[in-house]
Amino acid sequence: MIELEGVPELIDPVMVAAFEGWNDAGDAASTAVGHLDREWKGEVFAALDAEDYYDFQVNRPTVFLENGVRKITWPTTRLSVVRVGGDKPRDLVLVRGIEPSMRWRSFCNELLGFAHELGVEMVVILGALLGDTPHTRPVPVSGVTSDPDLARTMDLEETRYEGPTGIVGILQEACTHAGVPAVSLWAAVPHYVSQPPNPKATLALLNRLEDLIGLRIPLGELPEDARAWQLGVDQLAAEDSEVAEYVQTLEEARDTAELPEASGEAIAREFERYLRRREPGTGPGPGVATEGGDSPFLRDPGSGRTRPPKPEQPGPESVPGAEAAPEAETEPEPEAGADAPDGGSVPDGGATGENPPGENPPGEDPSGEDPDASGPDDDSGK
Repeated sequence: MIELEGVPELIDPVMVAAFEGWNDAGDAASTAVGHLDREWKGEVFAALDAEDYYDFQVNRPTVFLENGVRKITWPTTRLSVVRVGGDKPRDLVLVRGIEPSMRWRSFCNELLGFAHELGVEMVVILGALLGDTPHTRPVPVSGVTSDPDLARTMDLEETRYEGPTGIVGILQEACTHAGVPAVSLWAAVPHYVSQPPNPKATLALLNRLEDLIGLRIPLGELPEDARAWQLGVDQLAAEDSEVAEYVQTLEEARDTAELPEASGEAIAREFERYLRRREPGTGPGPGVATEGGDSPFLRDPGSGRTRPPKPEQPGPESVPGAEAAPEAETEPEPEAGADAPDGGSVPDGGATGENPPGENPPGEDPSGEDPDASGPDDDSGK
């Protein structure tokens, strides 16, 4: 039985979750939840027991000094609450952690227990995958769900993926079976520049989340960081003629695939977002988090931890509008040496190029290419 002492009754709460590791190319998804927590000054109220879900040889604890005293931060998943002010105030339950090494069903059930006790109305899980998408174009973000009614009412794709999955896919299915509406948002990160951070992909996820839940999210310095990131990649690509030619090929494929949409709904969505940010009266204002000495939330003393080493990202995946883009739900292989969901282990060897989880962006046909091949072609899908 989960008891949440000190947490007040929440207003129309939505749970937003992201997990470092296999489902987090370029750290885009976990950084997005971290941005929400930082901008709205979230207060940690719960942390899952690390002993139950993590292999400490895969995700090692870290040691740090606090006022000259050595302390240990254990890899885990933490939950915080932020109260967003504005014309229509509501609360967000933020879940940020590392993909668990074991006992995934118990892990999801524990998160669903918190969701039930807090009255969560919908769960949104953020993910990021590697894809054949040019860094010079807007980041593709796809929304998928296992709920046919939710897909229809919220203009999402209904996932039909079959194959290996990550914790994002397991949590989404657990929500569906528990009767909790759940959506996965996937951002595609260029596979040729996959090193974190990727502020452009993080920004794209936050913009899509903003549209989905109807909140105005303060972006801080993210837009400027995204521009600086793209400029830096432009300079690196210009120094290598092969990379520049490859990027041009991806641009042509993307522009051709998205030409019909570019003159219609895509422009309308961007214009509506622009108006929301220009005119305070058109939507909820920036969030205001509860803080100060009278805060009703309980702090986790370990919340200021140093992040553990990152696992390797999955191999290149296809994304919407990319060349040879496949069916909506292929997933990446787990990182080398990590425990698989069924308790097995994936051999070392780096990224495999397998398709990403079933939450991957929809709407593409398989290309039939070798899944282990690298380069512009790709057979993954979403």
